[in-house]
This record gives sequence, structure tokens and C-alpha cells, in this order.
Amino acid sequence: MRKVDDSRSSTNSPSTETLLNLEKRAVRKLDYAILPVMTMFYLLSFLDRANIGNARVAGLQADLGLTDHEYQICVTVLFVPYIFAELPANLLLRRIGPKYLMPTLLTAWGIMVTLQGLVTSYAGLVVCRAFLGLVEGPMFPGIVLYLSGFYTRSELSLRVAIFFSSASLSGAFSGLLSAAIMNMDGLGGKAGWSWIFILEGIFSTLVGVAGFFLTPSTPYEVLGLSDAEKDILVRRLEIDRPSITPDDRFSFLEVLKALKSPHVIMVFMMFYMLGTTLYGLGLFLPSLVKQLGFSATKSQLLSVGPFAAGFFVTLISAYFSDRYNARALPAALISSLAVAGFAMYLKAGDKYVAYGAMFLAVPGVYATAPVVSAWMANNSEPYYRRATSIAVGFIATNCGGITSTWLYPSNEGPRFTKTTILNLVFSSLIVVGAVINGLYLSHQNKNKFRRRVQLLGSYVDAELKQKGSSKAWMELGDRYPDFMYTI
Repeated sequence: MRKVDDSRSSTNSPSTETLLNLEKRAVRKLDYAILPVMTMFYLLSFLDRANIGNARVAGLQADLGLTDHEYQICVTVLFVPYIFAELPANLLLRRIGPKYLMPTLLTAWGIMVTLQGLVTSYAGLVVCRAFLGLVEGPMFPGIVLYLSGFYTRSELSLRVAIFFSSASLSGAFSGLLSAAIMNMDGLGGKAGWSWIFILEGIFSTLVGVAGFFLTPSTPYEVLGLSDAEKDILVRRLEIDRPSITPDDRFSFLEVLKALKSPHVIMVFMMFYMLGTTLYGLGLFLPSLVKQLGFSATKSQLLSVGPFAAGFFVTLISAYFSDRYNARALPAALISSLAVAGFAMYLKAGDKYVAYGAMFLAVPGVYATAPVVSAWMANNSEPYYRRATSIAVGFIATNCGGITSTWLYPSNEGPRFTKTTILNLVFSSLIVVGAVINGLYLSHQNKNKFRRRVQLLGSYVDAELKQKGSSKAWMELGDRYPDFMYTI
């Protein structure tokens, strides 16, 4: 990122009010330029990953003659290359450039989803799902890392929520869309489930191609911004994250520092439990609703409600999380909704109460994810440490996704008692983990303040007590005394 030219402001400096208005206008233009694109990217990512659940309801498993075990393999195999692709892609994002890497991934997975609609065997579906995971894996951590290069730490949760809420929206949209596409059953000799994959895959491919023209790599490449607006966006980032300016180089030491950070480890564990519950609901909710005793088409439509509720709760909770610059308390409170939902489902006496429990469980799970994602991105510096932390967080999420694929065997439905108890325990532990991590970070902030001179050491002039150059920021990163962890 190039340095901001301060010479422009050396004379006739604008007033503070003028600068604030300029900043607000620049951020608003930034929102309009990149959030719709990232939201569409992630909506298609989640839609194309989870639509196998809708395809199953539409007859995929029966038409291909899959056993429950084989179906679970088809769902699970996606996550293996998905996980392995996340960290390398995040470390390469800056070098390749978001404007090239992200649209390429979307175009490639659109093609793979389309091919899923043409498979005629178990082996063919497994191969398609594996390649789909390879190109889809980098998208979520890539978007979070990408947005952290445009927005300040206190703005990130809401922006993550805006694009992540598309996951809830995709759950609702997928049910409606699949119910409509199922009516194409038999057209062109293809089953309804084939058309679900083919039409959604073609659309993703087209959006991927358009993405090459719509994805800026830095604030300086955002269309519609004046030079003054670009400069003020970069200046904000330099103030919020001084380590964003230096041209730091990749080092495995930075990766190791991220992996050894206690707050990264704690959020890693929270991500695993969150991923288990999130993917379980995302992949199996239509099947779960059907097993409660509703028809296939009605199950697709009934799955819309809980996801729509998740969409609104996600946006509202993230707004307040950013407004008060808080992560621990919102994460704990939101996850408490999931605790209530799973407890209600466990004790439900009829199918309507069980279905109603999903209006607590789905928002409680889905709305927690953006807050925790922003929390991870907020508290790791410099760039490659942040890239690693974000990636390993989503590796944990997708390990949870692998776990979830084995938790809903048909013969245990519709109550899935053991799975519901596990979801209840995991959601409770997320509440506990959020509180513990918040207390730890609060202690670290106080500790850094007390040990300021000791931490800076050779970076500070012993006589003038001045901070050293950017070297201190680059080497200490989030351990720098002036870097306050977001709690």
C-alpha cells in the first residue's frame, strides 16, 4: 500500500468537520463498491456448498442409489481440500491480488457445481465435491482478510456480518429456489436435483467472470472515489493499524507467532464448535424438517423461516457489536440463543414446537459467526500474523463441518437426541469461551500498559522515551503496548 501524500494538507488544511464528512462519504462509497460484491461471492459460496442438502430432498440420494454412509462421504469429502486450501490462499492473497484470485476461485467452483448436475454415479459426485472444496475453501477467510485491509477494526464486525448474513439468506433463498427448480424434474431428461446444481452453477460462473471487473485490491483501486477520499481511507487504516504501512515480508516465524497466541487458540476452539453446529444446520435443516413429518416441497419452504430470522439477528447483533466495539459479550449473548434453541428442540413434545426451536437455534449459531470472525481479525498483527489467524480460525470451522456431516444419520431422526445434546454442549462452551477470552484480553491490555518500557526495550530511546520506528510495530505486532486488544 502506498504512503499517503501529506504535502497536500500542509497549507489550507480542512476543518475537522470537513474531514469527518469526507471520511463518512468515503466509507459510504466504499461500502457501496465492495460489500455487494463480497456479499454475492459468499452467498454463492454457501449456496453452492450447502445445496446438496436441497438436492438430497429433491431425490439425489435415491436416484444415485446412495446409502446414508455414501451420502455423508460426499458431504465430508468437500471439507478436506477445503481446509488445506485456506491458509496457503490467505498467505498468497496479497501477492496474487484479490482482484485476480477471488474471481478466479468463484468462476472455477461455478463450473464444478454445474458438473455436479451431470454426475450419474457415487464416484463422480465424490470427485466433483472434492474439487469444489479445493476452490471454495479460500473464499471465506479471504473475504475477512480482504475487508480488514479496507475497514478499521471497530467497523469490521458489521461488514463481516453483512456478507456473512448472506449465508442465512442463502439458506432461505436456497429453499425457495430449490422448491421452484424441482418443478423442472424430467426436463431435458434431467432430474430436479440435477437442475438445482446446473442452474446455480451457471449463475456462479457468470458472477465470477463479472468479478474480474468489480473487485479492487486496495482503496486506491475503488471506482468512484476522489483522490482525497482514497487518501483519507488509507490514513484511517494507518492510524488504526500502524503495521499496515510497512512492506513486511512473509516469514514462517509470523505464522508460528500466530499459532502460539493464546487468544488465537481460544477462538480456534470456539470456531470448531461453531462450525459443527453451523454446518450441521446449513447442510441438514431441510432434511431435519422433512423428518419431522412435512412433505419434500413443504420442507424446502419451511427451512426459509429460521434462516430469514438468522439474517436479521446477524445484522442487528453485528451493528451493536461494532457500535460498542465489543466482541466477547455479544458472542456470549447471541450463542445463548442457540443454547435455548437446542434445549427447546431436545424437550419438544411435537413437531411444531421442534420446528419453532429452529428460530432460536439458527440465529444463535449464524449470528455468532461474524462477531467471532471480526474478533479474530481484530486482535492479530501484522499482516501475515493476521492472515494466519483468520485462516486457522476457518480451518477449525471446517473441521467442525466435517464433524457435522456424521451427526445426522437418518435412522436417528427426527429428534437426533445425541446430536442435539452435542450442539447444546458446544453452544454452551462457546458462551464460556467468549467470557474467558474476553477476560484474558482485558488482562493482556492492562499488562501491556504496565510493562510498556520493558516491552519496547531497544525500540525506545532511553533518554527521549520516544517510540522506535515501524520496526517495533512489525516485530511486536499485537503485543505492541499501544495496540489495544478488542474485547
